Amino acid sequence: MRQNNSRHLFILIFCLILFAGSCTTETPTNEFSERVKVALRAVGNDVLLSQNDTVSLVLPVLQLESNVFELSFEKPLAFDPGNLNAAVANSFSKASLPKDYRVAVLNCTDGEVAYSFEMRSTIENSLVPCGGRLLPEGCYTIEVTFTSQQVDASKNPVIFYILVFLVIVFLAFVFYSRFHAFRQDDSTHNGTLLGSFTFFPEQNKLVKEAEEISLSRKECELLALFIAKPNEVIKREELTKKVWEDNGVIVGRSLDTYISKLRKKLQDDPSIKLTNVHGVGYKLELT
Repeated sequence: MRQNNSRHLFILIFCLILFAGSCTTETPTNEFSERVKVALRAVGNDVLLSQNDTVSLVLPVLQLESNVFELSFEKPLAFDPGNLNAAVANSFSKASLPKDYRVAVLNCTDGEVAYSFEMRSTIENSLVPCGGRLLPEGCYTIEVTFTSQQVDASKNPVIFYILVFLVIVFLAFVFYSRFHAFRQDDSTHNGTLLGSFTFFPEQNKLVKEAEEISLSRKECELLALFIAKPNEVIKREELTKKVWEDNGVIVGRSLDTYISKLRKKLQDDPSIKLTNVHGVGYKLELT
């Protein structure tokens, strides 16, 4: 039962960590959309300022799809695509927006792509055309498509601390489980294996799986003698002397009575037999 509970707790904590991890890579739709719109308006403002235009307006950012946004301007303009690249990267970084996105500059009249580039989380996989070519004055819209809606967990402190807490709990649980298993192994190591039983002479007990079988002190002493000489005949005189007479007690048929009790307690394992060798003594047979 304890192992099942530990397994269930392990699975629960693992699932919570996975859930927290998923929370660090996705943001609610409304909050994400608002941050994108604010970031794109900042991009539009930077583009106008790069052309020394402090008068023209940046029109409201439109959300075309869940991951597609459109930035447009009040008046025609000409600009350097290099300035656009830098403005987008800077604004998106400040807003903790995904690092995977595609930007297309479209002509208002025919919808043709005048310029585009694609950024990915790994720089070497990004696609950015050579700069230095100014776009002539015209009506342009800037369309941004996010290929993933991931955010940096370090910029979201609540989720970050939840994840750290769950990781600490997980590590503490793993440490406790291993320590507990070590204690159990150590406890088992102090016992002696006897078939399917583990014999603990100092604790006066036999253990089989989760069941504990109590032994009297005399039963423990007898069983210890048999275990020390498995499959060997031990004379009655030796058994009675070491268990009773050495303690100043003289016995008659007590030995046979205790042997009978031991047989009953070991009967669940057919590989263990306490055999009476007539006229000689007893033998612990292990098969």
